[in-house]
Amino acid sequence: MKLRYTGRATTELDTAFIWYENQRKGLGFDFLNCVEAIIETILQMPKLYAEHHRSFRRALVRRFPFSIFYTIETSGIVVHAIFDNRQDPVRLP
Repeated sequence: MKLRYTGRATTELDTAFIWYENQRKGLGFDFLNCVEAIIETILQMPKLYAEHHRSFRRALVRRFPFSIFYTIETSGIVVHAIFDNRQDPVRLP
């Protein structure tokens, strides 16, 4: 199954990586590894995670306060947000 990130998701991923890496060298890479692990699960079993709101499904990232919001499209999986759960929920995709 194909995977595509929106511009918003890419920006959020980059921002989180930089922030964690500035907190402690290597922590940003730990974050990316956890995101990659959940993305692999999504690709293998896209319907595993329930719809959270509208047609967006939500998968929680292990060890970090982030959620991945994605949709299942005919062309593949689209990741719409790598959402920091500490944000105001009004900012959800």
